[in-house]
Amino acid sequence: MKQADLVIKNAKIYTNGTFFQGAVAVRDGMIASVCTDSEIPEAEKVIDAEGKYLLPGMIESHMHVREPGRPDRGTFFTETKAAAAGGVTTILEHPIAKPPQYSKEILERRISDASDKCVVDFAFFGAAGSKYPDKIREMGETGIVAFKTFLHDAPEGRDEEFMGLTMANDGEMYFGFREVAKTGKLCAVHAENNDIISKMIKEFRKEGKVSPIYHCLSRPKFAEYETVGKLLMIAKDCGVKLIFCHMSTPESMELIKSAKQEGLEVYMETCPQYLFLTEEDVVKHGAYAKCNPPLRKKEDVDALWDYVRDGSVDFIGSDHATYTVAEKESGKDDIFVAPSGFLGVDLRLPLMLNAVNEKRLSMERAVDLMSTNVAKSFGLYPKKGVISAGADADFVMVDMDEVFTVNKNQNYSQSREIAKVYDGWRLKGKPVMTVVRGRVVMENGIVDEESKGWGHLLETYIEKNEEEKG
Repeated sequence: MKQADLVIKNAKIYTNGTFFQGAVAVRDGMIASVCTDSEIPEAEKVIDAEGKYLLPGMIESHMHVREPGRPDRGTFFTETKAAAAGGVTTILEHPIAKPPQYSKEILERRISDASDKCVVDFAFFGAAGSKYPDKIREMGETGIVAFKTFLHDAPEGRDEEFMGLTMANDGEMYFGFREVAKTGKLCAVHAENNDIISKMIKEFRKEGKVSPIYHCLSRPKFAEYETVGKLLMIAKDCGVKLIFCHMSTPESMELIKSAKQEGLEVYMETCPQYLFLTEEDVVKHGAYAKCNPPLRKKEDVDALWDYVRDGSVDFIGSDHATYTVAEKESGKDDIFVAPSGFLGVDLRLPLMLNAVNEKRLSMERAVDLMSTNVAKSFGLYPKKGVISAGADADFVMVDMDEVFTVNKNQNYSQSREIAKVYDGWRLKGKPVMTVVRGRVVMENGIVDEESKGWGHLLETYIEKNEEEKG
């Protein structure tokens, strides 16, 4: 066999849905072979995994990067360094930018911004809004992995960030989703009833109820699952394939599970914050734990795990969102003023590894939720999401016995100072090496700064997806 560029040996390798003790050989950025340790070829570099797990590189299904509009919040370089530190080898970027990519020209500018900075591979969602239906058709012809839309007007003061990204009422949704359906591509939705929420916020403010807990109370569970039910009916009528982002209630998950069983092609995502945090964390951390949908009660959190384990949830994304301390502190006297969202791309895998150690789910299920299922859903499989010959050499090596304490000061994100929610948590199970197309970009928590620009743009096309399904 021709000499390999890299061999990783003595590893518990996840391949074909099971674990195999052996080695992988890498040549020209791709996996040349998966073999026993006795069959490894000569290689320029050999890494001894010392019995640790070697998993397919994690794929972040839900990440926001603010460049070029708000580099003070983070750039493609800083945020993909954070991704690499967390075992992520590919990010799928959701549009909330200045402006979001609702046209080919804007998409090309964002690709240009990312291309010389990303440490890991990257792909883009396109913005879908009712204001520019012709742009939906145009974007459907590009290599975006999916669309994203919000079901409300732009938040106050953020018109530019949400331009071409909203469907503000049922009529706009109906016609907007019909346009998305024509492209054949998936469409991710933020499923909350903004009319209910806006009215709740108005009433709470009138009563002077602006402390952190009222963020949760202003966005009741009903505001989510009512919208999920409506969107499922629209999806069935329009033929659009929806991704329900960051589901936070068992009622919503049950509705989506039933729709899947009836044959509707829809996908479900949740996030670590909805599996590990509760509304008590909003009381404790204020705006630093503010996210949409809000954190829920413990009984809701516990109930979500059943859907994670039984296969109803398709993938787990972090909804990584960067802000400055000043932006978060703006909600000190009125929680409704502060922006929603916090960091998570670096801790998505460690949090789930800790859950595996606690027997809350299997390692196999964790890999599917954060890598294999993501690759399959977005047309990136089998190039990504699997360790097999011919796939990209994307790996994360994890030490399931390592215990560590989360320290926000070690976070690579530009917005590390807002990362207070998990700060000080002790977790067991840690990514210790990240490999992107054969290049080690992170080792023992240290990201290789010279990997800037190593990440490649990934694109997916309908023809490719249909061929794979066939």
